[in-house]
Order: sequence, then C-alpha cells, then structure tokens
Amino acid sequence: MLKPMSPPQISSLDDLRDILRNLPGPDEAARAAAIAREPNLIKPKGSLGRLEELTAWLAAWQGRHPPVIDRPACATFAGNHGIMKHRVSPCPVEVTWQQSKNFAEGGGSINAVCRSTGTEHKVYDIAIDSFTRDFLEGPAMDEDDFVAAFNVGMAAVDSGMSVFCPGEMGIGNTTPASAMVMALYGGKATDWVGYGAGAVGPIMERKIRVVADGVALHMKDNPDPVAIAQRLGGRELAAMAGATLSGRLQRVPVLLDGFPCSASAAFLEASQPGALDHCRIAHASAEAGHARLTEILRQRPLLNMGMRLGEGTGAVLAVHLLRAAVTCHTEMATFEEAAVARNER
Repeated sequence: MLKPMSPPQISSLDDLRDILRNLPGPDEAARAAAIAREPNLIKPKGSLGRLEELTAWLAAWQGRHPPVIDRPACATFAGNHGIMKHRVSPCPVEVTWQQSKNFAEGGGSINAVCRSTGTEHKVYDIAIDSFTRDFLEGPAMDEDDFVAAFNVGMAAVDSGMSVFCPGEMGIGNTTPASAMVMALYGGKATDWVGYGAGAVGPIMERKIRVVADGVALHMKDNPDPVAIAQRLGGRELAAMAGATLSGRLQRVPVLLDGFPCSASAAFLEASQPGALDHCRIAHASAEAGHARLTEILRQRPLLNMGMRLGEGTGAVLAVHLLRAAVTCHTEMATFEEAAVARNER
C-alpha cells in the first residue's frame, strides 16, 4: 500500500495552485491486482459491468487490493450567499440555518440515507451568520475567506475513510454553481441555470441575469480557475472542493453528489487535468446544467434517479453500489474454487 499524504492547510491561493501541480497518482499495482482477479471469478467475463470497473477504481485510489468499504463518510457543508439579495430562489435564507440544525439533530434526508448505507455523517456550518458578498458587487470571497472555507473541507477528510461523499446546504447555491461552470467552460447562462429549489417565472429570469452579469464582470481580466472559484463561488462550495482535494492527497476515493457539488470541484480539473480521477459522479442530477458538466468532465454518473436534493444524498446512495462491487469481488468464488469449467470465449 502506498503511504497517504497528510492534508496540508493551504495559506493562499498560490499554495492551492502548487498542490494541484503536484498531485499523487493512483496505485497501479493495486489496480492491476483487481483487474487480474476479475476474469477468475465465477461469472462470464465483464458480466458485472460497471461494478467491475468500480472495484479497480477503488483499489487504485485506496492504494490497496482488495479494496474495502468499511468506513464510508459524508460531510454536509452549509453556507449562505450574498446573491440571495436578488431573490434567485423561492426559499428564504432562513432555511439554511433551519436545515443545518435539522441535520445536526439527525432529522434530514441525508441522515436517513447515511443510516441506510452505514455512512458516517457530520455537518459543518461555515460562517452561515455571515453571507458571502453579492458577486455583482465584487468577489464573493476575498482570499482569506476562500482559504478558510477550503481548509474546513480539507480537514473533514481523514485517511481512515474508505470513501468520502461531500454534500452541501446553502439556499441559492445553484446560482454561484452555474456562474462558476459558465466562467470555466463558456456557453450561455441559459445552458447552465436550472430550477434549483423551484425558480420559475420572474425568479428564473433574475437567476439567469445574475449568472450572466456576474460572469461578465469577473471574466474581464481572464482569471484562472482558482480565482474563478473565489470570485463566483461560496463557502460551502469551497469546502466541498477542499474535501475533494484532501481525498486525493490521503488516498480516499470521492463520490461527487449533484450539480453544486460537481460544479464546486470542476475548477480543480480545469486547473489540472486528471485532478478528479479519484472521483466518480454518483448520480445524474435533474438540474439542467449537470448533464452538460458531466460530459465536459468525461464522467458517466453511476445512478440516474431524478434526484436534485443535494446534501450529499445522491453520493451516499451510491455507497450501496460500491459495497456491492467490493463484496462481489472479494466473496465470489473463482472457477478453480468452485470446480466449474470456464467459458474461454
């Protein structure tokens, strides 16, 4: 097993840029061992489809064979957004506080899904009493604010976890998520903006305008992907990105949740191609921009359940698939053990 790196606490955006230029790669010996075992298992070659690929992926990024799913973990990061002054969501901002309290008490959808999969869960309130800046007036976060939120996410992951599922809670956060990916990958605001928590009519019109105007304002000087995340993102989005990067450094594979979560990590890949190789997108969100983003990231979601709740729910639901993949890989008999003739074709 390759030794995991400890997660550093970044002190600046340049620290983050340096880390992204020097990311650890997969354990190819562990991947090869998983691939070599599959044809010996008592089944037609390739008949478990993507479960077989998941086993090899887990082995490569956990740095061991066989891989394990003995300690899946999830963190839901909560933050509030200054762009809510433009009423880009029909939900009041108080819901961020209320739901965060509900999660802490175990009463949320994410809590129930975590219980169903045996997944640890923690909730992190990231300065939810202090809104980010309205990004139509300036950067959503200054450098120190971004770094502090990013470090919350980095510290949420530890090397004993077998897989990590980042999630979010932040009323209005599909707006900065849409702005970030539009700034990174181009297109029109209407390509990226979806209904979120129910934006229709005038609310949707305002949301589209805010995203378009925000991207136009902050792209005038051609910022790099890290600066885009600082200028257009939010604290819970920065924290999810920090957790995603921390997973890479500590050999903990990451299951990305829906649109805000995938968007939060996209700037890592835009900065350094391959930065999300240790990740799988867990489910296809019903949010309009998610299908476009998964294509750009060259990822095929594991599930398509029509979900768009966030919180980490889709990612944690996919833990069932990982557990099934590992159990089949480790507990299925081989042809030799079962004395069954092989089909050599």
